[in-house]
Amino acid sequence: MSATPRAIEPMAFSEATLARFAREVAKYPPDQKQSAVMACLSIVQQEQGWVSPEAEKGVADYLGMPAMAVHEVTTFYNMYNQRPVGKFKLNVCTNLPCTLRDGGKALQYLERKLGIHMGETTPDGLFTLQQSECLGACADSPVMLVNDRHMCSFMTQDKLDQLIDGLKAAEDQA
Repeated sequence: MSATPRAIEPMAFSEATLARFAREVAKYPPDQKQSAVMACLSIVQQEQGWVSPEAEKGVADYLGMPAMAVHEVTTFYNMYNQRPVGKFKLNVCTNLPCTLRDGGKALQYLERKLGIHMGETTPDGLFTLQQSECLGACADSPVMLVNDRHMCSFMTQDKLDQLIDGLKAAEDQA
């Protein structure tokens, strides 16, 4: 026997979040408000750290589109976290140019250094390690992206040590 799937209830967003959504929707013609889906998902993630199924449903309802269409956007782009992540999300490029220049080794080194596997978060909640497709900086490989914002190039083991130690030190001072 299979369990009955539970219906996902849409997330109720704050007035501040809805105002941010409205500013994004206003950038498009009224009949194309669904074009703001990526911006709305980014707002949810900025505020909550990840995009839950309930948030996807809430965005879908707000934009008047099927929840599955929002889910397809969330799952297509690796910038959207589909579960809670650590304070520092480390995306290591393992596409062919980076792999040829030790991107896979960089990922393996970080797994050993952090004591986690790709896709996991450290027990202290500081680091989530992910593999990434092309980050568009092949000439600087191996590359990685920290928190979807900061590109790190030529990531040798020494540079990886400096990055991790620097992020830990910054967190200790916060």
